[in-house]
Amino acid sequence: MKESGESMTMTMKDHDPEVLQTTGDSAWFTQDRFGLFIHWGLYSMGARHEWLQSRERMGLEKYSKYFKRFDPDLYDPHMWAELASEAGMRYMVATTKHHEGFCLWDSAHTGYKATNTPAGRDLLSPMVDAFRERDMRIGFYHSLIDWHHPHYTVDPKHPLRFDQQFIEESKRRDFAQYRAYLHAQTKELLTRFGSIDLLFYDFSFPEEAGLPGKGKEDWGSEELVRLIRSLQPQILLNDRLQTGGDITTPEQYMPKEWVKLNGKKVVWETCHTFSGSWGYYRDEESWKSVESLVKMLIDAVSKGGNLLLNIGPNARGEIDERSIDRLKSIGKWMKRHSRSIYGCTEAPGTFDCPQDCRLTYNPSTNRMYVHVYSWPFKNIHLKGFAGKVEYAQLLNDASEIKFKEGVVESSMIDGAYRESRDESTLMLSIPVKKPDVTVPVIELFLKS
Repeated sequence: MKESGESMTMTMKDHDPEVLQTTGDSAWFTQDRFGLFIHWGLYSMGARHEWLQSRERMGLEKYSKYFKRFDPDLYDPHMWAELASEAGMRYMVATTKHHEGFCLWDSAHTGYKATNTPAGRDLLSPMVDAFRERDMRIGFYHSLIDWHHPHYTVDPKHPLRFDQQFIEESKRRDFAQYRAYLHAQTKELLTRFGSIDLLFYDFSFPEEAGLPGKGKEDWGSEELVRLIRSLQPQILLNDRLQTGGDITTPEQYMPKEWVKLNGKKVVWETCHTFSGSWGYYRDEESWKSVESLVKMLIDAVSKGGNLLLNIGPNARGEIDERSIDRLKSIGKWMKRHSRSIYGCTEAPGTFDCPQDCRLTYNPSTNRMYVHVYSWPFKNIHLKGFAGKVEYAQLLNDASEIKFKEGVVESSMIDGAYRESRDESTLMLSIPVKKPDVTVPVIELFLKS
């Protein structure tokens, strides 16, 4: 990932025809809404951020200590898949290679791979198999950057960007050879692991501090996309090759509205960490609460998007206990509230979202979901909902919520209170005590 700081289903298209059509198959993507990101590589041994090689300006010789000792003896991909599935995640995206250049699979194009470490085996194949056994879609993250390859040249992100000797040596490198390597490994990933649903490249960047950036001409992006489409036409491709893409991928922030490109809504996904790092970071403490994570998922879906939530397994192959606790807690909420997430999207503009709430809408079932972020006293007023709701219930236990159509409103006019009736508002009569769930959800059965 970047260092910190940096086709729709028929019903959904009918609901919002403004969404740009994708070349790859996005029908499953806009249905599933919630995925697991996995960042795992040699940096897990350093345990201090996946960018540690660049941050600490490590050359290959110093960084090789991790390659010589990488041995994830407790790696259990079936446990990873079970945790993700029980959390309500429907797809995964695994780092095949991060910026360090280390490959998790037995690539024929490099010796810098898991099979040549003490691990002595392909680590990607069993991961793919384990998640497929859980009926989860498979995605690959693949870094365009590679600090290990002998023909990858200096740029503002490189660990040796301040090393004058390396800068001079870099001028004699043939980047075309690296570009061929990038394309060859892409072909390998798309021909050896069966059908891949999503391909997430990372990333292009501008020049900085007098050093050249890298973009579509460097990666040979147009040729690369043609290769990808020829091998797997259905695959979803992200937007970081600078040639467009099927999905737009805001990172570590939540867009304020449905993401648009040239005024048109796009298929999008925001990716986030549990803490401040993508890779395993032993001493990092800025961990998000379960409530924040659940609200992040709701916020994304309420704006027509997906959430890709990341884990960074440690060097023995285990998921951090703090991640496990959060995944289990999210799963507890999803068990009772997934109907408000799967197949849902932004509510039609004719419905106003009440204060401290988020709306999601399922166009297939014609149900609206009111996610209540701050539990009010006795009533929730839904402006624009009068005459449109057939039945209401709390989603967690299917207990009825009674409602009235049309409310009396008081306002001060000329020093005196005056009453008027608002016929467009529906008033929900809710329990005084907030339900014992992370975020309560009220399910509204709309009239057809």
